[in-house]
Amino acid sequence: MERKVVNPWTWQDQFGFVQAIEYTGAQRTVVCSGQASQSEDGTPIHEGDMQAQTARAMDNLEGVLKQAGFRLADVIRLNIYTTDVDRFLAEGAEVWGRRLAESGCRPTATLLGIGRLAYPELMVEFEATAAA
Repeated sequence: MERKVVNPWTWQDQFGFVQAIEYTGAQRTVVCSGQASQSEDGTPIHEGDMQAQTARAMDNLEGVLKQAGFRLADVIRLNIYTTDVDRFLAEGAEVWGRRLAESGCRPTATLLGIGRLAYPELMVEFEATAAA
């Protein structure tokens, strides 16, 4: 089995992780680290705005997938981590659902309410596995 690290940016190097790992064999698979509302240098953005954070996290996920040669439609597993499930459902889920529908993505998914993410300003993070 072959392994390829996919890093569109370099800010994560200081934390010792990668944005995604592509494994190839009988089929192509990419496993993405959680993507949140962060700028290209890793700075949290859109503090306090669940809709904007959801949109940026989806943008970042699509950026990682594209760098690896995948599309959002290729996602087969999507974990959603949020610090406020009720707020995500009321404000972020519509953004998330629309993006999935527009791309033709119908992944398995888990929504998890957690105490906090890596930065206290972040409210939502998406972790995905894609296959093609």
